[in-house]
Amino acid sequence: MKHVVIAGCGDVGTALAERLLQRGWQVSGLRRDPSALPGDIGRIAADLTQPQKPADWPERVDYVVYCPAAGRRDPELYQQLYIDGLQHVLGWLKDSRHKLRHLLQVSSTAVYAQSEGEWVTENSPALAQSATAPLLIQAEDVALRSGVPASVVRLAGIYGPGRTRLIEQVRSGLHVPETPVQYTNRIHRDDAATLLECLLLAADQGELLAPCYLGVDDEPAPLHDVAQWLAEQVGVELLAEGPTANRVGSKRCSNALAREMGWEPVYPSYREGYSSMLE
Repeated sequence: MKHVVIAGCGDVGTALAERLLQRGWQVSGLRRDPSALPGDIGRIAADLTQPQKPADWPERVDYVVYCPAAGRRDPELYQQLYIDGLQHVLGWLKDSRHKLRHLLQVSSTAVYAQSEGEWVTENSPALAQSATAPLLIQAEDVALRSGVPASVVRLAGIYGPGRTRLIEQVRSGLHVPETPVQYTNRIHRDDAATLLECLLLAADQGELLAPCYLGVDDEPAPLHDVAQWLAEQVGVELLAEGPTANRVGSKRCSNALAREMGWEPVYPSYREGYSSMLE
């Protein structure tokens, strides 16, 4: 039985775990407090920022999905969680005689600095100069230089059950300028999980994975269009002036490489994704 450890098993990780369990895989979820994980998921209690190997770290691990969430843009926390934490997990794996088959390291499209509506692919320069983006790049480098087969998955803005911020902002009253056009990229939580599943299944079939994949839906969209559509669905109007969504950047991320692997988003645009939530 194939065994995958999901390190930082939160919302996306749990959705992935449930899909892999249905396929007969053995799944362990690592969290500081794993007690809330569904019953069929193995539980590993550990703080990724600490180097001590968890007492219940499994003897055999075939795959690792490294997907913790910092929760806030704090450079010190990013260093501890994304860089140091990944190094800790890699150290725990080295103690095992069993060779890891593949590591998926979940990153973010926030590493891209493009801001004028350019199309972005896995090969585009990732040179964002925010306080945290260079730390994400360092974490990716840790994964890709780890000596084990590894791929980075850069996810766009995740939305879905429990992630209703934009809906609530629109409902409460939001001003979104139509110009200059501000392109946004997103992926539904369930599609993020199916993309990770697709890559794990491909690796398990012996396919050679690329070093990097973008996890986004089919339609990068201007924020104004998304907010206007949401306003129509919930029966309000966007404000002519007032509070804005405080988004930065404007780029269009392509999912062509992920689609070449056979992945298809269930929610190809914001319309299908948000419709499922509003229902």
